[in-house]
Formats: sequence, structure tokens, C-alpha cells
Amino acid sequence: MTRSTFAAFADRLSFAPEPGDMHPARLKTEVLSGLTVALALVPEAVAFAFVAGVHPLVGLYAAFIVGLITALIGGRPGMISGATGALAVVMVSLVAQHGVEYLFAAVVLMGLIQITVGFLRWGKFIRLVPHPVMLGFVNGLAIVIFLAQLSQFQVPGSAEASGHGMSGGEWLSGMPLVLMLALVAFTMLVIWGLPKLTNAIPAPLAGIGLTAAIVIGLGLDVPRVGDMASIEGGLPPFHIPMVPLTWETLQIILPYSVILAAVGLIESLLTLNLVGEITGRKGGASQECVAQGVANTVTGFFGGMGGCAMIGQSMINVKSGGRSRVSGTVAALFLLSFILFASPLIEQIPLAALVGVMFMVVIGTFAWNSLRILAKVPLTDAFVTVLVTVVTVATDLATAVVVGVIVSALAYAWTNAKRIHAVTRESHTEKGAKVYEIQGPLFFGSTDGFAEIFDVENDPDTVIVDFAGSRVADQSALQAIEALAAKYEEAGKRIMLRHLSRDCHRLLTKAGHLMVDSDDDPDYEIAADYSVRTGIIGGH
Repeated sequence: MTRSTFAAFADRLSFAPEPGDMHPARLKTEVLSGLTVALALVPEAVAFAFVAGVHPLVGLYAAFIVGLITALIGGRPGMISGATGALAVVMVSLVAQHGVEYLFAAVVLMGLIQITVGFLRWGKFIRLVPHPVMLGFVNGLAIVIFLAQLSQFQVPGSAEASGHGMSGGEWLSGMPLVLMLALVAFTMLVIWGLPKLTNAIPAPLAGIGLTAAIVIGLGLDVPRVGDMASIEGGLPPFHIPMVPLTWETLQIILPYSVILAAVGLIESLLTLNLVGEITGRKGGASQECVAQGVANTVTGFFGGMGGCAMIGQSMINVKSGGRSRVSGTVAALFLLSFILFASPLIEQIPLAALVGVMFMVVIGTFAWNSLRILAKVPLTDAFVTVLVTVVTVATDLATAVVVGVIVSALAYAWTNAKRIHAVTRESHTEKGAKVYEIQGPLFFGSTDGFAEIFDVENDPDTVIVDFAGSRVADQSALQAIEALAAKYEEAGKRIMLRHLSRDCHRLLTKAGHLMVDSDDDPDYEIAADYSVRTGIIGGH
């Protein structure tokens, strides 16, 4: 078992999408895909740094470090991580109140929390997220990505940081707006049409390159990357957060670190599942948690704002052909090279080209079929999908997912609560006894319905409750059984339990309800009847 676990881990760390599959053509695709992602990362990292209230290089360093580490050891090859808006909106109040040094300390603690979650293998709980919540997550993120791009249609420098990018600025008008729209449309047309002609170069990269060539060649006056901020800088320096190592500091950063860790892991694990569906790979949730934790711990010591998986860039990567760790690693290295050597060139790239790429990501990410199936799926599922989408846009991803899971769980509990009923008959083994054959689970939501099934006053002296079609699930169920037994006891009648499954038998035995113990009934070898001991749990 240990060997197979390590073998699976080693296989996930391979740089080839499949064993022996890294040939020259594949390598070219991975490198070009990584370059495309790196170009798209620049304005995103700068914008999210503004949202968090920190210097643009703090966002760029985070995109490089988090992107590199998660690409090397993450749970899903082909997935891209970096500075994200979901985390930036949490960070802004910490930076405003206590300064950027406290942010670095919070990011380090965030990483340690994520590492702990990974080693405890809690990442597997992402499977509890229902499909309607996933659809809402995808649609909500697509809308958020779209809204974030609208700030590029504003006069550079006039907008202010907001939840989903920049807002409140002066909108472009006249010829600048026409040029912006035309260049965005041209980029989108190239991305749509090029794959029909050739796959020699990723379509997003071609779209960026052709649009940039037109703008630079004709000297068009349109917003460019350099209008947002300069991306020139050096290597990220090692930097221990300058905060006092006191209990008060921990009280300040711990709430932020917990929220950042939760938001980062939720977005990362949902993106992991989404990329896994496209690439056909499964597993790796706990490994991704550890990778995100290591990445954030390191970036906190190198002046970065921390990060998590980025669904937009991940979609760009996988749809450009990136399937291995090479593309993510190359993207991070290209981003570093932009900062060190190529900032003057990258700053000349028109924002319209990058907006066009992201608009195509929005079109490809949004689950359009969800609109078609809303009328065909259960009303609760349709409501959850719409709810998660709206909450994602209005607040943040973590809140939306938690709300969606809670609503789905409550809906499931309510549905199951209505399922409990009973079929009554005379006993074949106990003369004069009445048998209640319970159908449906007995848990906190169905205890009232369970109690209403029985007619204590008119039942015979012996009553057998048959659980062959039911399950005793929780403490509320134990309380309901004890309360029922107490009613029959007060009426001078006897109640017996029959056909307990092994888990029900174990639960009742542990609680001390069974007066007769037997291992036969759980296997249904012999239908043993169990008397019920009352006065154990009580009424409260």
C-alpha cells in the first residue's frame, strides 16, 4: 500500500502528461501555452495587487512563486495558480489597518494551515460539493472574470480598487472606445478562427501577438499594460515579515489567515475538479492542498501577497494544449523574465488583446448548458445553481460554495424527512404482535414523522419495529426510539426492534439501548428481537 501511494505521488510529479509522452511537438505546445498564460497573468496580478492595496510587484511576485511551486508539486498538472481577486478582497482590510508586513505574516500562516489540511487529507471533503454548486461556481466565476475586464474600458488611472477589479472610473468614449472594441473583437476572432486552420500555435497567443503587432505597427493610442503600472523589478528578495512575535500579532492575523486558507483551498479544489474533467485525471486533492500551502508559506517570506488556483488562466492553459507541469512551470519562469528583462516590451502589449483572451475564457468557462437544463432538473437544484452564481458575483467564492452546500444539504434532509413511512402487518413469529415495517431513514429530520406512525393507544401488547428498510442515523434517531419505547412502557406494552443493519446495531449498542446483544441480526441470519432500554438519553 505504501509503495503504491508513493508510486502514485511520483507519477503525479512527472513532467509528461502520460509516461513517455513528452516529445518535441508536445514540448513546443506546452511552452507556447505557458507563454500565453504568462502574458495573461501580468494584468491580472497587477489589478489584484491594486485591489489588495499593495504594490504591483507584490502581486507579480506572488504569481511567480505560487505559480512555480504549484506547477512543480501540485495535484493537477496543467492547473495555473497565482494572485487572485478572491483572496485580494479579504486582504484589503488587513493591509489598510495594519500594513503590508502583517499581510506577509498572514500569508505565511495561511500556508501553514493549508499544509496541515493537506496532511490531514481533508481535501477529500471537496467531493461533498454537489454538482449544482459546481455549475454555480463555474458560472459565477465566468461572470466575475467578465466584470473584471470591464475596468479596461475605463480611462487608465481613473478607476479605484473594488471587489472584482477596478470600478468607478471614467469610461472610454469616442474613437478610443471604438478602437478598444475593435481590437477586442479582432483578438476574439483570431482565437475563434485560428484553430480551424492550424494548431501549430496556441490561438490565444496568436491573438495577443497579432493585435499587439497592429497596435505597435500603426502606433495606435490605446491603453497598454504599462498604463496600469510598471512591472519592472528584480528577483523577489527573501524577507522575514517585520511584525512583533506576540500573542497580539497572532490574534490580528489568525482570522485573516483562516479565511484566506479556506477561500484559497475551496477555489483551488473546485478548479482542480474542473480541470480534471477536461484532462481526464482524478485525485490529487490532498497533494494540491500541500502544494498551495508550501507555495503560500514561501511567498510570504519573499514579499508576495499569496494566491491560489486561477480558473481563467487554467482554462487558457488547458485549452491551449497545456496538459503537463511544463506549461505551468514555463508560465512562471516567463513571468519572472518579464519582470527582470522584458518589462519595456510587455508593457507595450495592448490591454485589448488580453481582454479579448479573457472574454473567450468567459465564453468557454460559462456552463451554457446549465441554462438549458434549469427547467429539466429538480427545482431545488436549479435554485442552488442560480443562488451560487449570484452569491459568487455579489460576495466571494467561499461564501457562495458554503451557502450552496448548506442549501443542498437542507434540501436533501427535507426530501429524506418526507420519505419515512411504515407498512403494518401481523407478526408471523409472535402471536398477536403487530409489526411496523419502517421505510426511509430515521434521522433528525424524520423523527417527528416517525413518532406519528405509531398508534400506542390501540396497538396490541407486543409491537415489533422492523428496520429492514430503514437506517438509524444519529442521536435524534436514538432519542426518537427511546421516546417511543417510553410511551409503550407507560402504556404497559412491549416494543421490540428487528432487522437492525450492522451500523444501526453498533449505534444502538454503543448508546446502551439494546437489552439483548446479538451478532446475528446485523447479517439478517437470524431475526433477533431487541428490547429497548429507556431513560438513557432523556428528553433534552
